Amino acid sequence: MRDAVDDFLDQWAALRSDLDLEAMGAVGRLLRLTRLVDKEVGRYFAEHGMERWEFDVLATLRRSARPLTPKELAAGVMVSSAALTNRIDRLDARGLVTREAVPGDRRSLHITLTEAGRDLVDDTVEGHVRNERRMLADLDAADCEELNRLLRAVLITLEDAR
Repeated sequence: MRDAVDDFLDQWAALRSDLDLEAMGAVGRLLRLTRLVDKEVGRYFAEHGMERWEFDVLATLRRSARPLTPKELAAGVMVSSAALTNRIDRLDARGLVTREAVPGDRRSLHITLTEAGRDLVDDTVEGHVRNERRMLADLDAADCEELNRLLRAVLITLEDAR
């Protein structure tokens, strides 16, 4: 079975037989997958009245099972503190999170899910997981485990290179 990446690898191979194209193929497929998966995930969340970043913030708070400081939350969703401030403002305006001063520290805040925020995450997470499984439907459990092992190794390599 061939995919679109095979076509451009064939073109490079015809021009530059000296190149080892395996890594180019893998990275090309990762990039195409990223775009396709992002589109599918975005469509699922749009159907539920939210954007992917909203779910990311709400799910991070839900998983933590405790209020988080903006710094902790920014690390959990991997965005800058400026981007997080804007996101928290928007979620607060929707009544999905609250900001609370930390007792004894006027400069610190805790971000907490409201009941509506918790309900929204709980109502969408099961469907989100089903949607992700649908995207990997052609892979059995062993294939998924192997895919996770390989992707984890690549991520560790790239994160260590920072």
